[in-house]
Amino acid sequence: MRRTRILTAVLALAAGLLAGTPPALAADSPKAALAADTYTWKNARIDGGGFVPGIVFNRSEKNLAYARTDIGGAYRWVQSSKTWTPLLDSVGWDDWGHTGVASLASDSVNPDRVYAAVGTYTNSWDPGNGAILRSSNRGASWQKTDLPFKLGGNMPGRGMGERLAIDPNKNSVLYLGAPSGKGLWRSTDSGVTWSQVANFPNVGTYVQDPSDTSGYASDNQGIVWVTFDERTGTSGNATQTIYVGVADKDNAVYRSTDGGASWSRLAGQPTGYLAHKGVLDTANGYLYIAYSDKGGPYDGGKGRLLRYATSTGTWTDVSPVAEADTYYGFSGLSVDRQDPGTLMATAYSSWWPDTQIFRSTDSGATWTKAWDYTSYPSRSNRYTMDVSSSPWLTWGANPSPPEQSPKLGWMTEALEIDPFDSDRMMYGTGATVYGTENLTNWDSGSQFTVKPMVQGLEETAVNDLAAPPSGGAQLFSALGDIGGFRHTDLTKVPAMMYTQPNFTTTTSLDFAETNPNTVVRTGNLDSGPHIAFSTDNGANWFGGTDPSGVSGGGTVAAASDGSRFVWSPEGTGVQYATGFGSSWAASSGIPAGAIVESDRVDAKTFYGFKSGKFYVSSDGGATFTASAATGLPSGDSVRFKALPGTKGDVWLAGGATDGAYGLWHSTNGGTSFTKLSNVEQADAIGFGKAATGASYQTLYTSAKIGGVRGIFRSTDQGSSWTRINDDAHQWGWTGAAITGDPRVYGRVYVSTNGRGAIYGDSSDAGGGGTDPTPTPTGACAVTYKITSQWSGGFQADVQLSNTGSSAWSGWSLGWTFPGGQTVGQLWNAEYSQSGSAVTAKNVTWNANVAAGSSVSFGFTGNWSGTNTKPTAFKLGDQSCTVL
Repeated sequence: MRRTRILTAVLALAAGLLAGTPPALAADSPKAALAADTYTWKNARIDGGGFVPGIVFNRSEKNLAYARTDIGGAYRWVQSSKTWTPLLDSVGWDDWGHTGVASLASDSVNPDRVYAAVGTYTNSWDPGNGAILRSSNRGASWQKTDLPFKLGGNMPGRGMGERLAIDPNKNSVLYLGAPSGKGLWRSTDSGVTWSQVANFPNVGTYVQDPSDTSGYASDNQGIVWVTFDERTGTSGNATQTIYVGVADKDNAVYRSTDGGASWSRLAGQPTGYLAHKGVLDTANGYLYIAYSDKGGPYDGGKGRLLRYATSTGTWTDVSPVAEADTYYGFSGLSVDRQDPGTLMATAYSSWWPDTQIFRSTDSGATWTKAWDYTSYPSRSNRYTMDVSSSPWLTWGANPSPPEQSPKLGWMTEALEIDPFDSDRMMYGTGATVYGTENLTNWDSGSQFTVKPMVQGLEETAVNDLAAPPSGGAQLFSALGDIGGFRHTDLTKVPAMMYTQPNFTTTTSLDFAETNPNTVVRTGNLDSGPHIAFSTDNGANWFGGTDPSGVSGGGTVAAASDGSRFVWSPEGTGVQYATGFGSSWAASSGIPAGAIVESDRVDAKTFYGFKSGKFYVSSDGGATFTASAATGLPSGDSVRFKALPGTKGDVWLAGGATDGAYGLWHSTNGGTSFTKLSNVEQADAIGFGKAATGASYQTLYTSAKIGGVRGIFRSTDQGSSWTRINDDAHQWGWTGAAITGDPRVYGRVYVSTNGRGAIYGDSSDAGGGGTDPTPTPTGACAVTYKITSQWSGGFQADVQLSNTGSSAWSGWSLGWTFPGGQTVGQLWNAEYSQSGSAVTAKNVTWNANVAAGSSVSFGFTGNWSGTNTKPTAFKLGDQSCTVL
């Protein structure tokens, strides 16, 4: 579970998506006619989903707390609702790395002030440097100071800390421990300017893996925490004694006793370990240090817990268990400020059978455990767990003892006792924030209750999104680390992520446009299939069969009627299959690694893209032919989709600043593309319900238009655009996926890389009216085809063709079932049934049918006796030819 956590977008970004500076537009390049709309933005609730490496309580104001995440920004606790509110949604596209929070500090002298040290990667994956963000209104707005080096909110060692600290006596003084050998930094003007502490003697030496050529695991983890001894200063005067933790196994802790003027290695300290946390109990004069042999948050095989008496310089090993018995490192260190002799620590890297939490009420002399063995493998827990608010935290697992589900946690580097309430404690895991409000039950021998305390904190990386036109699912999401979810209610946490199989990361998903009960997803899994199918709108799943060589999920496309699939997995070439993937065959004419999509009308037409070339298959994916289209992006930072309801209508977004970049449209199945001149850059494209009176579905894109980066909407086929987000709602990088809702005008779903699946609803009532009144004239023809039949049920497709000479602005098709059949579910049209008479009426986006064109819809039905086809169809009052 969550053994790897790398930015979803790294490959795209490394390919140049965000690198460099956009070329200047030619003087005559047309600009978009930008409008404005007011949107309300929310998360499709998952609650959690990612690693929370830091929790910070303010020491002077009750109920003021913050949480930092590795890629998903920072949050402030709202006590009245017991929820978290996001603080860094204003981070824009160009500064996407600032959604990674390396450290956070809350000012106890002036609780309105809060600081965040931001930056996601110290290697080339993040093209920008880090920054210090400062706020005087608890994170409602920020000012920024850029740093001359990078920070690593998602780098190894990110659970150590805090690297950023405020002098509790003179709050204009702050210290920052930097990674990558950049040393210790100080600000004396409340974070506005920073300079390196030139005389600090050690910039750190520890790297996780020196052989890693990417620079990720081979970076020097640097200076990892700063702790002030508040007793050595007075209000308005700088604190004199400061302790600093350094990623150096031989020299882990340094001290200054003269306000940072000079520094020395703390004498007598242990060696062979890294100091993950340094927490000072000022009442008793003890500095507690949690040690691990590795930097975490995934690794760590041995650990110790030491107590340093600040008055005598005496070191005491207060480890909860003997060093020889550890298979984990210690972290998650906290002192009860109401009862300073009470402290807690975590075995952060104890993956199996569970994490461990230790508690002492006598300054570390003796300890008790959150759980222990009675007779192996049976366990006795001091706690009970209630995950009813986030039931997916069980992972749908039923493990064998001593493992339990849900687990107490993993990657538990952050644990904090509320400084005002000995009964409240919160701790971060790889998937959520857990907490308790009756912690002292631990000491009385009764059980304390652990629950998720995570509502409002949404930290998932979104790879793909899909909103079907019918069925119980409103939204399907493909997520990193926890697979993804089927949302039937966006305001509620789904009961479970996708299971059977449970991919660690879902890379792609699709549904059959005319049969949304058929859904497919692909993803990554250590062992087992990399593809799964559903025949009930994503409620239940079953694994498919991998062709030889598959190593990862890649992309997948479902035929419009669900009869076949095309899959482009990692590790082998593009494959196709009829049915549910029990037997795959290699597609020809298309290179391995191509992105694949399906036509949303023609079940045998599929599309692909790779390295500047667009590919088309008209035989269900067996063979592809390269299109003659030119001018498309040469790289693979591309996403494209086919429009529902119209064959061959394809939109393609993507590119890079050093080449072709923008939005392209094809109306002939990819034979040729036209680049939209009013879109400078675009990275994802999606469709939603058309506006009232519009003849085309609404377009949504994550793009740069008119010199502005944002989320845009067009109701006129891209002729004009409305920016629908604002500067307060940017969410960093939003290029992985976007889709509108086919059932709700104006609703859009936006992918983020760490802030979950965002959805927005418009204040514009442009889609709130009724669909166009059907007033068709001229001849018509109908093809009625039973595509599948079983005992008591069947599925049928209906194609209605305009064989006259004028366009329809709406249509209503009626027929009578000869055998008493009934419609169960119908898609791509609205319907009503009275007795044996059925009427199917257009939805907004397929109301307009040009002369010589056709529209299709499908349904599932029930039958008994006979399932005879209808023999007559009427378009309004006109009889149609039955083909």
